[in-house]
Amino acid sequence: MKNGHETIAVVAGGAGFIGSHLVDALLAEGMRVVCIDNFRTGRIENLRHLEREPAFDLIDADIIDAPPAKLMRSARKPGFVFNLACAASPPHYQADPEHTLLTSVMGTHHLLQLAEATGARFVQASTSEIYGDPEIHPQRENYWGHVNPTGPRACYDEGKRAAEALVFDFLRARRGDARVARIFNTYGPRMRADDGRVVSNVITQALAGDDITIYGSGEQTRSFCYVDDLVRGLIALSRHDNSYRGAINLGNPKEIKVLELAGRVVEMTGAQSTIAFRPLPVDDPRRRRPDITLAQRVLKWRPTVPLAVGLARTIAYFAAEAEALAHLPTGRGIRQARQIESRAAARPGG
Repeated sequence: MKNGHETIAVVAGGAGFIGSHLVDALLAEGMRVVCIDNFRTGRIENLRHLEREPAFDLIDADIIDAPPAKLMRSARKPGFVFNLACAASPPHYQADPEHTLLTSVMGTHHLLQLAEATGARFVQASTSEIYGDPEIHPQRENYWGHVNPTGPRACYDEGKRAAEALVFDFLRARRGDARVARIFNTYGPRMRADDGRVVSNVITQALAGDDITIYGSGEQTRSFCYVDDLVRGLIALSRHDNSYRGAINLGNPKEIKVLELAGRVVEMTGAQSTIAFRPLPVDDPRRRRPDITLAQRVLKWRPTVPLAVGLARTIAYFAAEAEALAHLPTGRGIRQARQIESRAAARPGG
């Protein structure tokens, strides 16, 4: 859908980690972007560089409360509606579980109504958490999952599952065009240091010289996708025009143990940190790895950024943030992080 000669994209959750990178990528493609965020977990710092960008608009609103008519007036006639609005790390989504669940249900409902009213293509950011603690490995899109519906993670896991149900009912009723991305562990610059995810935890602790906290034995696995790769996948999903309309996994199929990830970060930062083991949280998945066969076939997409390069860029970001917060003028930490990034980029295979 176009307004004049300009394609407009609404990005709910656009001040968040992934959302702000998506906003940048859409602007780089020449779109006008309307960001909707309530700043519960999103950060204005992620958008500060866009203050003078004429093709960018920011709406401070909560999609739980904002009716579609208000969003439509603000966003005019969008061609795309991307829903990335929801706290995504356990400490944040468990802090207000009711709000988390309602964001996925009522918020998705409101944005689907906006897409229907304007003829926009809707893209739902779902999650690998809909698979729960999976009994099938790697996880394929036809796997229904193994989720505890009453546990402390249910507000997020079941909320996202309910959001998917809304999207697919919307499609079956022929009320519009919608797509669902199941996003696996993503990392990169603009992650929050306090989000409780393993990459941000390990990097910030290593840079500070603190003990590295590992929950459980560290033998549990994750598959980490660099944010630039993930954003390319979301845009490819929004653009594809073949007949497939089911959910699509977006993530990196290279699996790594949490303990091995910690060791890599310690080595890259030169930290003297030791490992401090803590009990594994309730319902924490033991293994996580996407089958991306569908993404490769339907979207012609696969991740390309090696873990070593992505980690180095993320370390550089956190080092720069730490220096800025400490008001340190030397730039020594930033220079060190850039040297790490250069070495990682030169290393074959990542």
